[in-house]
Amino acid sequence: MLRFAPSPTGDMHIGNLRVAILNHILSKQLNEDLVVRIEDTDKSRNIEGKYQEILKMLELFSIDYKGVVLQSDNIKYHTQMAMQLLIDKKAFNCFCSSEALQKDKDEAKANNKPYRYTNSCTNLSSEALKQINNVPFTVRMKKPKENIKFTDGIKGKFDFSPFDIDSFIILRQDKTSTYNFACSVDDMIFDISTVIRGEDHLSNTPKQIYIRNALGYDKNINYIHLPMILDMQTGKKMSKRDMASSVHKLVDEGYLPVAIANYLVLLGYNPPVEIFTLEEAVSWFDINKISKSNAKFDIDKLKFVNREHIKIMDEMRLSKLIGYADEDIGKLAKIYTQECDTINQIKTKIDIIFSTKKSIDKFQDEYKLIKQCLQNAPFIDDFTKLKEYIIKNTSLKNNQIVMPLRYALTGSITGPTISEIYPHIKNYLGEII
Repeated sequence: MLRFAPSPTGDMHIGNLRVAILNHILSKQLNEDLVVRIEDTDKSRNIEGKYQEILKMLELFSIDYKGVVLQSDNIKYHTQMAMQLLIDKKAFNCFCSSEALQKDKDEAKANNKPYRYTNSCTNLSSEALKQINNVPFTVRMKKPKENIKFTDGIKGKFDFSPFDIDSFIILRQDKTSTYNFACSVDDMIFDISTVIRGEDHLSNTPKQIYIRNALGYDKNINYIHLPMILDMQTGKKMSKRDMASSVHKLVDEGYLPVAIANYLVLLGYNPPVEIFTLEEAVSWFDINKISKSNAKFDIDKLKFVNREHIKIMDEMRLSKLIGYADEDIGKLAKIYTQECDTINQIKTKIDIIFSTKKSIDKFQDEYKLIKQCLQNAPFIDDFTKLKEYIIKNTSLKNNQIVMPLRYALTGSITGPTISEIYPHIKNYLGEII
């Protein structure tokens, strides 16, 4: 089983969505279920209704999963496992105050050294424990005695020393689990086979392996840590705020979910084809061939991918997306991919066609003549014949009608050629004029 484990503390961002998409693809390739695990144990940071929003986003992007579980439902198992570690003396109660720990951290920082726990409570005697009865405490893992090694599916071999891992907290003072402990126990409970996540979790992986080993769980979990997504302009890591606003912003601006998913699969990958659906990617995608280098979020590339998906979309569906229900309007929308990148941009162009138009000073007289002529015109199927009809009934010359006719039909003096547009709007000519 695979798992996608978002936190309900904020909006789903680009990095989360990429992880979800690749979990979806790999679950199909391995013929294993994908479960959504909402990591909600940090109650102080949870936002009400946020995990339901995350599920809606997964549905929008056609991420297929077996079920949804709340990490908070497993707290009893987290507690049981922590007690077992204490009994086995692989973990210990830490009575150090927050002030004392902060003092140690400040001292390490002042000396330009990494902070490490001082082992003050690692081996307290029974007498010492009696004297500090009723003092708030956390539970810490004892620092490992050996290095923790693992091989990442993209980045290769890693080797973490006991100093790297340290004696870290697994239960807070209120006895809720820390991220690493809850994650480790839940991965055991659900028999997770592969974990896909961002490379910012690399330092968490040896801790989670250490916890599972200490609990006697010896199944090897395959880890795949995705390189970071950088801002194309600055070359720096995208902030969570930028990445969060990006998903909602892109969808709201009219980028198709299928195109966004297509683009996120392309990041750091050299595919056999450039435009595809997730279902198609299942047949050829190899997650181990993602580049080790950080990927850059290129909005221009996404615009290209989005246009290509609009071009191949079913015309009726496309028409409905922009507020109509006519294949001709869908075909018209595809013509506007010559100058538009998103559904919203195309909708604006087509809405202008059907909006009330004011005359323009440059060709005010010509426009009035053409408008009146078209209001009285019979249905004309061919654009060339339409022009001939206008010339005959207004006495205007061909070069006099080009610009005002374009404006009368589209509400704009620029854009695709009118001969391309007319076949798809001729049935609406009375409404347009």
